[in-house]
Amino acid sequence: MAVELDPQLMDILACPSDDHAPLRAGTATDPAADVLTCTECGRAFPVVDGVPVLLLDEAIQPADPPTSGAVGG
Repeated sequence: MAVELDPQLMDILACPSDDHAPLRAGTATDPAADVLTCTECGRAFPVVDGVPVLLLDEAIQPADPPTSGAVGG
């Protein structure tokens, strides 16, 4: 189920880390995930019963990005 929060709330929610970047619903690979993802650091914050849990200790750390320039062969 995709996260459905009030658009005005989404406008003011931000990542609790020092960069305070905006959040987007879902993840890059799963837009229907019940999480809010930081647009800067990539942490995913769970949404439980419609309430975002914006605690750094509860955040899902982003996966390591793939190495650029690596060519299989």
